[in-house]
Amino acid sequence: MASSESSDTHFFNFFSVVLGILILIAIILFVAARSIGAQQVEHQMSDPLHLSALTENIAPLSHVAVAGQDNSALAALQSPQGAAPAVDVPKSGEEAYTKVCSGCHGIGINGAPKIGDHAAWGPRIAQGKDTLYQHAIGGKGKMPARGGTTWPDATIRSAVDYMVSLNK
Repeated sequence: MASSESSDTHFFNFFSVVLGILILIAIILFVAARSIGAQQVEHQMSDPLHLSALTENIAPLSHVAVAGQDNSALAALQSPQGAAPAVDVPKSGEEAYTKVCSGCHGIGINGAPKIGDHAAWGPRIAQGKDTLYQHAIGGKGKMPARGGTTWPDATIRSAVDYMVSLNK
């Protein structure tokens, strides 16, 4: 009987030590991840390109004019700023893929077939390019029409052609 109690006590003590070590390792990993994450955020917030992209992403999509109110501030918002082109249209399918399509098709976000996944692309390519063009221009599933851009049909087709060439 004494050896049974001793064995139970020994097991409990050993289990407690192992559990304590695992908790200590988890705390150390948590602290390390937090410090690495803080450094990354600090680096991103000091990058002017990241800040300008962030400001552009959180800008309101539209402004509302209210009848009977002073809406002169809206006129200032709608005036052109600088001589930037209205739409930044890529000149090649590769450039279009790099700018927009790779965001989802590079890593398979929202069920988008990943580039290089021949099993996922095979049935799509078998449907024909006209079907692929139609899906890319009109949208399919969670993919918005034109990949969320306002690019002309020719640019969308060249991006589709480029992605098909990567998956043959």
